[in-house]
Amino acid sequence: MSEDIGIDLGTATIIAYEKGKGIVLREPTVVSVNKNEKEIMAYGKEANRMIGRNPSNIEVIKPLKDGVISNFTITTKMLKHFIKKILGKKFFQPRLMICVPSQITEVEKRAVIDAANSAGAKKVYLIEEPVAAAIGAGIDISKPSGNLVIDIGGGTTDIAVISIGGSVVSTSIKVAGNKFDEAIIKYVKKKYKTLIGEKTAEQIKMEVGSVYPREEEVSIKVRGRNLETGLPIEIEITSQEILKVLLPEALKIVDSVKSTIEKAPPELVEDISEKGIYMTGGGSMLYGIDKLIKESTGINVMIAQDAISCVAIGTGKALDNLDILEKRSIK
Repeated sequence: MSEDIGIDLGTATIIAYEKGKGIVLREPTVVSVNKNEKEIMAYGKEANRMIGRNPSNIEVIKPLKDGVISNFTITTKMLKHFIKKILGKKFFQPRLMICVPSQITEVEKRAVIDAANSAGAKKVYLIEEPVAAAIGAGIDISKPSGNLVIDIGGGTTDIAVISIGGSVVSTSIKVAGNKFDEAIIKYVKKKYKTLIGEKTAEQIKMEVGSVYPREEEVSIKVRGRNLETGLPIEIEITSQEILKVLLPEALKIVDSVKSTIEKAPPELVEDISEKGIYMTGGGSMLYGIDKLIKESTGINVMIAQDAISCVAIGTGKALDNLDILEKRSIK
């Protein structure tokens, strides 16, 4: 007997969908390791709380970078831990459907498959993130009609024109949520001579971040370490400031969207112009990203319901089509 589990193995977050139950896991893709004893101390949320607060003997590791595995051993242990957490005591060998960036290499695909097999999977299937996102968003991708999906995650933004169940044209760029956070950290360091951590940068992005002018300016007060005095300091940052910081990164995504549309067959472009563009992923929640893309392409843009979970939901639902996937599976 086996269980079917769909996994969105993201750079920032791992989300799992179990057949018949829906979303059963949502944890940061973070692991903490005791360097002295060479043992894993914590996974997910517990490990994430240690970021910026860990002593020298504890290392906090993010085993995925830009959507691909950068630490195979830690990723395998993390997958095994979360699979056991999902299944509890009934540890049947699960069939896993794991989503990957659309432009992933064969070597990177093999690393994902090997990690999942080592974690105890009965069989492993891969699905491209935009395809999974489209399924999760409720789009019928089986018909000969063009659908443009943009999935903005933590490490990558995946853009694809999908028709008859697969990607016709796709692009994957390493500009996404993490790059936005890095841009904010650099800006605060340069402008305010203040060092802030990843969590503070993400808080700024979520609360006052924007890539399109807001009707009313908002601000946030955050604390960091002054680089000149070495002491804590409170600074106030406005949405107008962050707009200037994030817009250059967002325009890279816009350029990739335009490039993907230009490569698509005219018939599919006509379909897209009629139906609009679908956005998924946590990055799609950034204020104004939909407005920016609509203004730049002239095509309506819709943010999917439950955009953050779309990929995981689609990954799980794709397991219902195993008859087709058996032919495409990588063994």
